[in-house]
Amino acid sequence: MKKVDGHIHTPFCPHGSMDSFHEYIERAIALRYSQLTFTEHAPLPRGFVDTTPDQDSGMAEDDVPLYFETLEELKETYKHRITILSGLEVDYIEGFEDETADILNKWGGRLDDSILSVHFLHYKNKWDCLDFSPDVFQEMIGLYGSADEIYRHYYRTVLKSIEADLGPFKPKRIGHITLVKKFQKLYHASSPFNKEIQWILEAAASRGLELDYNGAGVIKPHCGESYPPEEVIEQARKLGIKTVYGSDAHSAAGIGQGRHAMKL
Repeated sequence: MKKVDGHIHTPFCPHGSMDSFHEYIERAIALRYSQLTFTEHAPLPRGFVDTTPDQDSGMAEDDVPLYFETLEELKETYKHRITILSGLEVDYIEGFEDETADILNKWGGRLDDSILSVHFLHYKNKWDCLDFSPDVFQEMIGLYGSADEIYRHYYRTVLKSIEADLGPFKPKRIGHITLVKKFQKLYHASSPFNKEIQWILEAAASRGLELDYNGAGVIKPHCGESYPPEEVIEQARKLGIKTVYGSDAHSAAGIGQGRHAMKL
């Protein structure tokens, strides 16, 4: 069975490390991976204002051509040692579906693989990056009224991302579907939201979509489990959904993170 990492960031990430592509790739080879997908954060959709302090959630539009050119060179350099795929992690931002489809139509022809993720939630005319920090999540609780309401709204938005028409280049893999649990040890929800998760899984299965089985949550101090956790992965597999391990590495050292605690 091939050892694959389907979710890796790069030196093009404006909030990541400056580790070189070669450092990422050489570490993956040392760990005996046979295939990598680099999934840098795509530029955010036109008209959306990034609410993170440094407005660094996505690549600059001007950097995208060089990103893909670099990956093509790396594919050739490493072709006898490891398979490299060109990808993007695309944000689903409710209300910006047309603008997101424009991004995908522009760059989709360069993609071998890609991920569709929810990081930003819209509520009461305010956008928040729910996984940015515990402080932001706490502020969101004040706005939403409870952690439960944030969870409910997050799962509803993930479902909308699956159902959205984003054109022919829409990603086939849905990113970290339980990312809302990143700070669960600080702000615990009173419900497991099994029904909402089941709806997400059924919607993904009916469309032939994959799930990102993301190891980053395992090492997050306030989470301590994969996104999604093992029981959800088991449900997904029973529905015939393919799950793809993703380290969500933002540095070379992050390759393989969480893998030891996951059922792969």
